[in-house]
Amino acid sequence: MAGVLPQKPDTPVASGRFIFIMAQVPTIIFLLCTVKDVMSSSSHWKPTWPAYKVPVVLPQSTLNLDKPQFDAEPKLEVVSPCGPECHKRSRLPTYEEVKDYLSYETLFSNGSLTETEVGIYILSSSSDGSQSRSRTKRQIYGYDSRFSIFGKDFLLNYPFSTSVKLSTGCTGTLVAEKHVLTAAHCIHDGKSYVKGAQKLRVGFLKPKLKDGSRGANITRSKMPEKMKFQWIRVKRTHVPKGWIKGNANDIGMDYDYALLELKKPHKRKFMKIGVSPPARHLPGGRIHFSGYDNDRPGNLVYRFCDVKDETYDLLYQQCDAQPGASGSGVYVRMWKRQHHKWERKIIGIFSGHQWVDMNGTPQDFNVAVRITPLKYAQICYWIKGNYLDCREG
Repeated sequence: MAGVLPQKPDTPVASGRFIFIMAQVPTIIFLLCTVKDVMSSSSHWKPTWPAYKVPVVLPQSTLNLDKPQFDAEPKLEVVSPCGPECHKRSRLPTYEEVKDYLSYETLFSNGSLTETEVGIYILSSSSDGSQSRSRTKRQIYGYDSRFSIFGKDFLLNYPFSTSVKLSTGCTGTLVAEKHVLTAAHCIHDGKSYVKGAQKLRVGFLKPKLKDGSRGANITRSKMPEKMKFQWIRVKRTHVPKGWIKGNANDIGMDYDYALLELKKPHKRKFMKIGVSPPARHLPGGRIHFSGYDNDRPGNLVYRFCDVKDETYDLLYQQCDAQPGASGSGVYVRMWKRQHHKWERKIIGIFSGHQWVDMNGTPQDFNVAVRITPLKYAQICYWIKGNYLDCREG
């Protein structure tokens, strides 16, 4: 695929019906913020998934790196003093900076490590024209509004069945037959891979039967005593360089996501990813997610809440959460006009906690990383390996 990529920024290369055009970042951001047909006149009363113009993120070159040491302690949350206004005041990155942030490392189960540089292209059709202080960390806001999910009738059914537990202590979400989306800080602390990342496993809740006999001819039904985790090894992990390189200057939080590829299919219904709509277009302005909060060991905990603020890359909210919920997929349910049905999609990844200076008054938020069009293009390519399958967010 590298052979069809343009060698110069102003050189378009035809590929079938499509043309790749490299664009400067201000142009990219303008195009990526363009939404077509947010609501149709016939379904104005339904919150509808927008149609986005999704760019293309393609690998250009891959280098072998030295094997990591796996000496970092797992981080179950990320804390940052840079709030919405801080991020909104930040300058727009250059095209080369965005390419650098979206380049990524791939960690394999045998401990080998590679770094892949990417190119960013706008896909057009030639035929249709178309300040830090030491404070007690608090992530519960007033009355604890979380719900522990009990019973296999709920835990084993969609959407709760898409939530899985990482052996490093975080949560992940099934987004394809062999792929799990989670937070980058669950795998890498910004300087080094965490202990256990090389032998990373993903846990699936399943009923633990009272009758452990196998192959017996039993007529009575086996009643589940409690739930247990069944673990699947991770084959490889993708982490964007924006998390690794930006960790020291608050850019990293914008890229706090990672994708895990399992060694075998999990055989469960998964939840697709989607580009995050503006908060004002979310049903009721709310988001939802489920995770394995540390204060409720063994329980899957569901919650929903209003989005309080947003930047291009982050959603600020006050959903009750504890460490362990990091990496949970943030989702909403909206009308999919093309399929004539309601559909849930992952639009973000729960990252962690922030103390924010709001007009001289400290206020705390929980933060989720938004799946922007560029991030969607990257994650989708990691999953499918074909940019043509990643054109609609």
